[in-house]
Amino acid sequence: MEVRLVEMKLEHIPGVLQIEQVSFPTPWSQQSFTYEITQNNFACYMVALNEEKVVAYAGMWLVLDEAHITNIAVRPDYRGKKLGKSLLLEMMRQAIMRGAVRMTLEVRPSNYTARKLYEILGFKERGVRKKYYTDTNEDAIIMWVDLVKVPDFGPD
Repeated sequence: MEVRLVEMKLEHIPGVLQIEQVSFPTPWSQQSFTYEITQNNFACYMVALNEEKVVAYAGMWLVLDEAHITNIAVRPDYRGKKLGKSLLLEMMRQAIMRGAVRMTLEVRPSNYTARKLYEILGFKERGVRKKYYTDTNEDAIIMWVDLVKVPDFGPD
């Protein structure tokens, strides 16, 4: 399987929305993604393509020297192939190239797979946002990583 990581464009949004629908209780809208990639100067969004099919995506906001992962998801039939890891590593590289020294994200306590990936990549739990996810009233674990200490994990 050959996958390319590229900057998200308007033509990728339908594929991203399909992944959103099956990945999150409250998926983002087409308008949200359109705004992010056409209007938000702080945003950086990437997709993973397999033969032009969107199989994963991730986004972040860059504010001063910090990067905030807004979302990351992989199509269910492509999970377990290390696409999330590849995409997150690319987001970390992009953040460093754009001057970020730290990265943060929120994750549901129930999302064990994502939490394990984030820990492997050096993220540490630094706090909790109570009832952050309004769809379920679930808390969010706040995780941070110091980007200057991120090793190169390679392509595996």
